[in-house]
Amino acid sequence: MLSCASANDGSDGSGDFQAVPAPAASTSTFTRTRYPIVLAHGLTGFRQLFGVVDYFFGIPGDLRSGGAQVFVTQVSAVGSAEERGEQLLQQVEFIAASTGAGKVNLIGHSEGGLDARYVMAVRPDLVASLTTVATPHLGADLADFLADNISGSGFNQTVLAAFGNSLGTVIDLLTGTSMPQDAIGALHSLSSAGAAEFNQQFPAGLAATRCGATPSSVNGILLYSWAGSSVLTNLLDVSDPALGLTSLFYSEDNDGLVGRCSGHFGKVLRDNYRMNHLDEVNQLFGLTSIFETSPVSVFRTHANRLKNAGL
Repeated sequence: MLSCASANDGSDGSGDFQAVPAPAASTSTFTRTRYPIVLAHGLTGFRQLFGVVDYFFGIPGDLRSGGAQVFVTQVSAVGSAEERGEQLLQQVEFIAASTGAGKVNLIGHSEGGLDARYVMAVRPDLVASLTTVATPHLGADLADFLADNISGSGFNQTVLAAFGNSLGTVIDLLTGTSMPQDAIGALHSLSSAGAAEFNQQFPAGLAATRCGATPSSVNGILLYSWAGSSVLTNLLDVSDPALGLTSLFYSEDNDGLVGRCSGHFGKVLRDNYRMNHLDEVNQLFGLTSIFETSPVSVFRTHANRLKNAGL
């Protein structure tokens, strides 16, 4: 198993990732893409907790069983898209070089999609395709609410920064990494104002108008996105009520954290899965809607799509 943990403990902010090559005994080639698949987590995300709980729950193993080579990255749990993007870039550079593939298929969930867009913008030669899953490309209404209520450098901002940075530090402890945390930077990146600044600098893949037509490729790089637009999807999932509360801040269909149109990027495969923001990566622990396709199946089908596109 290839891992950069032996070469880098993450103390410099570059994080660590795990490569999961296809097992020799596997005869399936359904997900065997030409270029490695690289998964990038969202805000307060991780590669694995305690070394056993995947952020992309059950997804890397399923892709591996179909012949894919999968790398799961880890960047700061809490940070700006530019800062996290730089950390992701270091890992993508290592993957592209160490595998000899030269390029990767990037898939980012939530803020991880912004991180991936940064990588594509500064090193397009390393990216064969870029897929975002429920990424707030136009910002998130909840982030706007929080940003509006912590303007300046008063008590509210101090409390939010302390809480967010502490949460990131706790995630570090649970994952065995040491990364810089920047809650205020993360909030800015996820707000409408921060997204507008980011999009002005890195516009590739976006529509000219909100909910308008989006390009399916840029400079030969294929672009895709998908997202959910439901919130309460499984009575047994204890995270659903929290997402039900956050969904009240939105004026359009949403998954609890990202508005439907805000998630549009590249070729929009679907924007109305019966999934909430955690369902999209098969959390919590696979408790998703029984009336919708499994998130694992969505990732598997997409890997096959990339394979058939020669990627």
